Amino acid sequence: MTNNPFGKLPGGLGDLMKELPKAMANAKQVENELDSVRVEGQSGGGAVKVVMTGKADVVEIKIAKTAVDPEDVETLEDLITLAVREAISKANEAREQRINSILPQGMRGGMPGLF
Repeated sequence: MTNNPFGKLPGGLGDLMKELPKAMANAKQVENELDSVRVEGQSGGGAVKVVMTGKADVVEIKIAKTAVDPEDVETLEDLITLAVREAISKANEAREQRINSILPQGMRGGMPGLF
């Protein structure tokens, strides 16, 4: 049997790598939880509201009648864009919090794009 060509990983990385399979298994659970999380973005003092899942899937868009002006469609478009952006930001935050809750301490917040 040959030795590991990389030797012992420095800085406790070997311990982190042992934890990785458990974290990956927990990631599937987090993914399922994010389906039931609801976040809301709004703009125009609540004139436009966007509800998304924790995975940033749009569930609902509500527009107050006062936000609809046929002579000023651009403002409504801007309000919708702002509300969607806020909802996406909140969904990303919810996902990051849940992922960090399952990762070993040394891996939290330090592996962008892992999930």
